[in-house]
Amino acid sequence: MPAQKLKQFLDDQNVHYEMISHRPATSAIATAVAAHVPQHDMAKTVMVRLNGKMAMAVVPASHDVDLQRLAKLAGAKTVTLADEDEFRDLFPDCDLGAMPPFGNLYGMDVYVGEELCEDDQIAFNAGNHSELMQMSYRDFSRLCKPTIGKFAM
Repeated sequence: MPAQKLKQFLDDQNVHYEMISHRPATSAIATAVAAHVPQHDMAKTVMVRLNGKMAMAVVPASHDVDLQRLAKLAGAKTVTLADEDEFRDLFPDCDLGAMPPFGNLYGMDVYVGEELCEDDQIAFNAGNHSELMQMSYRDFSRLCKPTIGKFAM
């Protein structure tokens, strides 16, 4: 079942999305393969701390986050990858590592790699390791209001 908070939010906004079930997978690339979704459409959510504050960095499954570029984009003096123990309790309706890229629902900023903006669709974990949500990138951006920049490598 998808994260209830996300599903309710999208339903309340009358946003069309598609649920895609797949065999359990724990990496973004494995999830894209299992769900038959192009890797460039599959969003990977990476938890970071910007000046000590938790945030989401969202990049295509096949990319990594360049922390220096992200710091520059965010105007942060410090940026570090967050440990799972640091964000485990921030997403009570999600499996660890399967949180959707809607940080606005969890009180945090979202930064999206500009490569994800190039496609019409975006797919992402729906709060567990066996379901994806796929929706238009335009709707995602309108609802999430991310900061977009070049920090994926």
